[in-house]
Order: sequence, then structure tokens, then C-alpha cells
Amino acid sequence: MTTGPGAETPQLGSLYQQLILEHYRSPKNKGEMEDATVEVHMRNPTCGDEIKLMLRVEGDRIAEVKHSGQGCSISQAAVSMMSDMLTDRPLSDAAALADRFTEMMHGDEEAAKDRSMGNLRALAGVRRFPVRVKCALLGFDALQESLKKLGG
Repeated sequence: MTTGPGAETPQLGSLYQQLILEHYRSPKNKGEMEDATVEVHMRNPTCGDEIKLMLRVEGDRIAEVKHSGQGCSISQAAVSMMSDMLTDRPLSDAAALADRFTEMMHGDEEAAKDRSMGNLRALAGVRRFPVRVKCALLGFDALQESLKKLGG
């Protein structure tokens, strides 16, 4: 029997849905940032989802994360969860999180069970819907582009 976020019980699946809707309705770190070190705008042309990710970096740490945009519950919840996990973390942690989340979205069962992913594991079931994977990855694509701009 398969366990984990990809094959959850109906009750657990419902909790994951609630968590996604909670982040969609009341996103963490949503807003603008005047003193961003880096800002990246990403758009999914297939569905129209948009995300602007802003990071304020101090040394090798992300001091503050803000995001704005519009789109489906999956894209907006994913960037909210991601932003919540990145504040006051080293840039290397941000890169590792982006890689791990991408692995999970592409079917890596171990990534889906990785507790270091926190609430992001609630999105593991999205991988069963290939057209929605790009939605979940939009904020992480913006993060990876931000890290490239920072030289990382």
C-alpha cells in the first residue's frame, strides 16, 4: 500500500485541500516590497497565472519575502507556502527547497515524504494532474530565476 501525500486517506486529502485553500484565501507575505534586492515576474501563458516574487537579501540570507499576483488556488497557495518557509533562511536553503519541490512535482516519492518540505507536501497530489504542475511550480520558477540573478 502506498502512503504519503500522493496517496492520502480521504480525511488527510481533505486536510491538504483545506490547507491549500487557507493559503489561497489568506496568503502569507502577500504585498509589495520597496527595497527588494531582486524581483522576478513570472507568468504561465497556458492559464494566465502570474506571480511577482520579491526578495530582500542580507549577506547570504533571505531577510524578507513578498509576492503578488493572481491565479488559481494552486499557484497562489504554493507561493504563499514557499514564502513562509524562506524568510530568514540561507540562499542555499532556498535553492535546495526549490530543487526538492520540483522533484516532488515530477513524481519523486521520497521528496513527497520529506518533512523538511513542511506544508508544501500538501501539494504533492498536484503531480497527478500534469497540466496543474506548472501552476504549482510557478513561484519556484520565480525563486530559481531570482537566485540566478543573485549569482547563485
